[in-house]
Amino acid sequence: MEVIRFEKISKVYREGDTTFTALNNVNMSVNAGEFAAVIGPSGSGKSTFLSIAGALLKPSNGNIYINGVNLVNLKQKELSKIRLEQIGFILQTSNLIPYLTVFNQLLVVRKMLGRVSNEDKQFAKQLLEEVGLGDKLNKYPEELSGGERQRTAIARAFMNDPNIILADEPTASLDSQRAFEIVELISNGVKKRNKAAIMVTHDERMLKYCDKVYRMSDGHLELVEEREVVFS
Repeated sequence: MEVIRFEKISKVYREGDTTFTALNNVNMSVNAGEFAAVIGPSGSGKSTFLSIAGALLKPSNGNIYINGVNLVNLKQKELSKIRLEQIGFILQTSNLIPYLTVFNQLLVVRKMLGRVSNEDKQFAKQLLEEVGLGDKLNKYPEELSGGERQRTAIARAFMNDPNIILADEPTASLDSQRAFEIVELISNGVKKRNKAAIMVTHDERMLKYCDKVYRMSDGHLELVEEREVVFS
Protein backbone atom coordinates (compact mmCIF):
# COMPACT_ATOMS: atom_id res chain seq x y z
CA MET A 1 0.00 0.00 0.00
CA GLU A 2 1.38 3.39 -1.01
CA VAL A 3 1.96 5.61 2.03
CA ILE A 4 3.86 8.63 0.69
CA ARG A 5 4.12 9.96 -2.85
CA PHE A 6 5.96 12.87 -4.41
CA GLU A 7 4.37 14.02 -7.64
CA LYS A 8 6.39 16.43 -9.83
CA ILE A 9 7.76 18.25 -6.77
CA SER A 10 9.92 21.33 -7.30
CA LYS A 11 11.30 23.79 -4.79
CA VAL A 12 12.67 27.15 -5.87
CA TYR A 13 14.32 29.62 -3.52
CA ARG A 14 14.36 33.30 -4.44
CA GLU A 15 16.64 35.98 -3.07
CA GLY A 16 16.26 39.32 -4.79
CA ASP A 17 16.67 38.72 -8.53
CA THR A 18 18.42 35.40 -7.97
CA THR A 19 16.66 32.02 -8.02
CA PHE A 20 17.98 28.61 -6.99
CA THR A 21 16.19 25.35 -7.83
CA ALA A 22 16.74 22.92 -4.95
CA LEU A 23 14.35 20.25 -6.30
CA ASN A 24 13.39 19.82 -9.92
CA ASN A 25 10.33 17.73 -10.87
CA VAL A 26 10.90 14.99 -8.28
CA ASN A 27 8.75 11.85 -8.34
CA MET A 28 8.88 9.10 -5.74
CA SER A 29 6.61 6.73 -3.84
CA VAL A 30 7.20 4.51 -0.83
CA ASN A 31 4.89 1.70 0.25
CA ALA A 32 4.23 0.28 3.69
CA GLY A 33 7.11 -2.01 4.67
CA GLU A 34 9.59 -0.35 2.29
CA PHE A 35 12.84 1.29 3.37
CA ALA A 36 14.13 3.76 0.77
CA ALA A 37 17.47 5.56 0.81
CA VAL A 38 18.37 8.85 -0.84
CA ILE A 39 22.06 9.45 -1.49
CA GLY A 40 23.90 12.31 -3.14
CA PRO A 41 26.52 15.00 -2.52
CA SER A 42 26.08 17.97 -0.20
CA GLY A 43 23.95 20.66 -1.79
CA SER A 44 22.16 18.22 -4.11
CA GLY A 45 18.71 18.84 -2.54
CA LYS A 46 18.50 16.01 0.00
CA SER A 47 17.71 18.20 3.00
CA THR A 48 15.02 20.11 1.13
CA PHE A 49 13.53 16.82 -0.03
CA LEU A 50 13.37 15.43 3.51
CA SER A 51 11.89 18.69 4.85
CA ILE A 52 9.06 18.45 2.33
CA ALA A 53 8.55 14.74 3.14
CA GLY A 54 8.27 15.67 6.82
CA ALA A 55 5.61 18.34 6.22
CA LEU A 56 8.09 20.99 7.40
CA LEU A 57 8.35 22.77 4.06
CA LYS A 58 5.91 23.29 1.22
CA PRO A 59 6.99 22.78 -2.40
CA SER A 60 6.92 25.54 -5.00
CA ASN A 61 5.19 23.19 -7.43
CA GLY A 62 3.77 19.67 -7.43
CA ASN A 63 1.96 17.59 -4.86
CA ILE A 64 2.94 15.38 -1.93
CA TYR A 65 0.48 12.81 -0.62
CA ILE A 66 0.47 10.94 2.69
CA ASN A 67 -2.16 8.20 2.74
CA GLY A 68 -3.90 9.92 -0.15
CA VAL A 69 -4.08 13.35 1.52
CA ASN A 70 -2.41 16.17 -0.40
CA LEU A 71 -0.26 18.12 2.07
CA VAL A 72 -0.04 21.09 -0.28
CA ASN A 73 -3.67 21.93 0.49
CA LEU A 74 -3.33 21.82 4.27
CA LYS A 75 -2.94 24.64 6.79
CA GLN A 76 -0.08 24.77 9.31
CA LYS A 77 -2.23 23.43 12.15
CA GLU A 78 -3.21 20.42 10.03
CA LEU A 79 0.42 19.85 9.03
CA SER A 80 1.48 19.92 12.68
CA LYS A 81 -1.10 17.23 13.44
CA ILE A 82 0.24 15.05 10.61
CA ARG A 83 3.83 15.47 11.86
CA LEU A 84 2.82 14.40 15.35
CA GLU A 85 0.54 11.50 14.44
CA GLN A 86 1.88 10.12 11.16
CA ILE A 87 5.63 10.84 10.95
CA GLY A 88 8.49 9.64 13.15
CA PHE A 89 11.78 11.53 12.85
CA ILE A 90 15.31 10.23 13.47
CA LEU A 91 17.90 13.00 13.14
CA GLN A 92 21.71 13.19 12.87
CA THR A 93 21.92 13.83 16.59
CA SER A 94 19.47 12.08 18.88
CA ASN A 95 17.91 15.36 20.11
CA LEU A 96 16.99 13.81 23.44
CA ILE A 97 15.65 15.99 26.27
CA PRO A 98 18.49 16.18 28.84
CA TYR A 99 16.31 16.05 31.98
CA LEU A 100 14.15 13.07 30.92
CA THR A 101 14.98 9.41 31.41
CA VAL A 102 15.11 7.05 28.44
CA PHE A 103 11.64 5.75 29.35
CA ASN A 104 10.17 9.25 29.58
CA GLN A 105 11.72 10.31 26.27
CA LEU A 106 9.12 8.00 24.70
CA LEU A 107 6.22 8.80 27.00
CA VAL A 108 6.48 12.54 26.39
CA VAL A 109 5.66 11.86 22.73
CA ARG A 110 2.42 10.13 23.75
CA LYS A 111 1.65 12.91 26.22
CA MET A 112 1.61 15.38 23.33
CA LEU A 113 -1.39 13.46 21.99
CA GLY A 114 -3.17 13.33 25.33
CA ARG A 115 -3.13 11.16 28.41
CA VAL A 116 -0.51 8.40 28.76
CA SER A 117 -2.14 5.02 29.34
CA ASN A 118 -0.76 1.82 30.84
CA GLU A 119 -0.79 0.38 27.33
CA ASP A 120 1.44 3.27 26.20
CA LYS A 121 3.89 2.49 29.00
CA GLN A 122 4.00 -1.18 28.03
CA PHE A 123 4.53 -0.25 24.38
CA ALA A 124 7.39 2.09 25.32
CA LYS A 125 9.07 -0.71 27.29
CA GLN A 126 8.58 -3.09 24.36
CA LEU A 127 10.17 -0.66 21.91
CA LEU A 128 13.12 -0.07 24.20
CA GLU A 129 13.58 -3.83 24.63
CA GLU A 130 13.61 -4.21 20.85
CA VAL A 131 16.44 -1.69 20.46
CA GLY A 132 18.46 -3.27 23.27
CA LEU A 133 17.76 -0.69 25.97
CA GLY A 134 15.54 -2.71 28.30
CA ASP A 135 18.04 -2.20 31.11
CA LYS A 136 18.46 1.55 30.48
CA LEU A 137 14.93 2.80 31.13
CA ASN A 138 15.91 5.03 34.06
CA LYS A 139 19.14 6.37 32.56
CA TYR A 140 19.52 9.99 31.43
CA PRO A 141 21.02 10.98 28.05
CA GLU A 142 24.35 12.00 29.60
CA GLU A 143 24.71 8.46 30.96
CA LEU A 144 24.35 6.87 27.50
CA SER A 145 26.81 6.25 24.69
CA GLY A 146 26.23 7.85 21.29
CA GLY A 147 24.84 4.59 19.94
CA GLU A 148 22.49 4.22 22.89
CA ARG A 149 21.18 7.74 22.38
CA GLN A 150 20.42 6.96 18.74
CA ARG A 151 18.71 3.72 19.77
CA THR A 152 16.50 5.78 22.09
CA ALA A 153 15.73 8.13 19.20
CA ILE A 154 14.72 5.16 17.03
CA ALA A 155 12.35 3.83 19.68
CA ARG A 156 10.90 7.31 20.14
CA ALA A 157 10.27 7.62 16.40
CA PHE A 158 8.05 4.51 16.52
CA MET A 159 6.24 5.50 19.74
CA ASN A 160 3.19 7.14 18.17
CA ASP A 161 2.87 4.24 15.70
CA PRO A 162 3.39 6.58 12.70
CA ASN A 163 2.90 5.59 9.08
CA ILE A 164 6.24 7.08 8.02
CA ILE A 165 9.76 7.05 9.44
CA LEU A 166 12.17 9.74 8.18
CA ALA A 167 15.87 9.41 9.03
CA ASP A 168 18.31 12.25 8.31
CA GLU A 169 21.91 10.97 8.33
CA PRO A 170 21.17 8.81 11.41
CA THR A 171 24.71 7.38 11.53
CA ALA A 172 26.69 10.59 10.98
CA SER A 173 28.07 10.75 14.54
CA LEU A 174 28.74 7.00 14.99
CA ASP A 175 31.62 4.64 14.29
CA SER A 176 31.16 1.95 11.63
CA GLN A 177 30.00 -0.85 13.93
CA ARG A 178 27.42 1.33 15.70
CA ALA A 179 26.30 2.76 12.35
CA PHE A 180 25.50 -0.68 10.94
CA GLU A 181 23.62 -1.60 14.12
CA ILE A 182 21.51 1.56 13.99
CA VAL A 183 20.46 1.21 10.34
CA GLU A 184 19.70 -2.49 10.82
CA LEU A 185 17.46 -1.57 13.77
CA ILE A 186 15.61 0.97 11.64
CA SER A 187 15.22 -1.55 8.81
CA ASN A 188 13.94 -4.26 11.14
CA GLY A 189 11.47 -1.87 12.77
CA VAL A 190 10.17 -0.80 9.37
CA LYS A 191 9.61 -4.41 8.30
CA LYS A 192 8.17 -5.62 11.59
CA ARG A 193 5.75 -2.72 11.98
CA ASN A 194 5.00 -2.26 8.26
CA LYS A 195 6.09 1.39 8.00
CA ALA A 196 7.21 3.40 5.00
CA ALA A 197 10.69 4.79 5.62
CA ILE A 198 13.07 7.19 3.88
CA MET A 199 16.69 7.64 4.95
CA VAL A 200 18.99 10.34 3.67
CA THR A 201 22.59 9.18 3.99
CA HIS A 202 26.08 9.86 2.65
CA ASP A 203 27.30 6.41 3.74
CA GLU A 204 26.67 3.97 0.90
CA ARG A 205 27.69 1.00 3.08
CA MET A 206 24.28 1.33 4.77
CA LEU A 207 22.36 0.74 1.55
CA LYS A 208 22.32 -3.04 1.96
CA TYR A 209 19.46 -2.58 4.44
CA CYS A 210 17.32 -0.59 1.96
CA ASP A 211 14.75 -1.83 -0.56
CA LYS A 212 15.14 1.15 -2.89
CA VAL A 213 18.08 3.46 -3.49
CA TYR A 214 17.65 6.86 -5.08
CA ARG A 215 20.38 9.30 -6.08
CA MET A 216 19.88 13.05 -5.79
CA SER A 217 21.91 15.24 -8.13
CA ASP A 218 21.35 18.96 -8.71
CA GLY A 219 17.75 18.66 -7.55
CA HIS A 220 16.93 15.64 -9.73
CA LEU A 221 16.00 12.29 -8.16
CA GLU A 222 16.70 8.98 -9.91
CA LEU A 223 15.95 5.41 -8.82
CA VAL A 224 19.25 3.52 -9.12
CA GLU A 225 18.53 0.23 -7.35
CA GLU A 226 15.54 -1.77 -6.19
CA ARG A 227 15.58 -5.07 -4.34
CA GLU A 228 13.84 -6.94 -1.55
CA VAL A 229 15.41 -6.84 1.90
CA VAL A 230 14.33 -9.68 4.17
CA PHE A 231 13.62 -8.91 7.83
CA SER A 232 16.33 -10.56 9.96
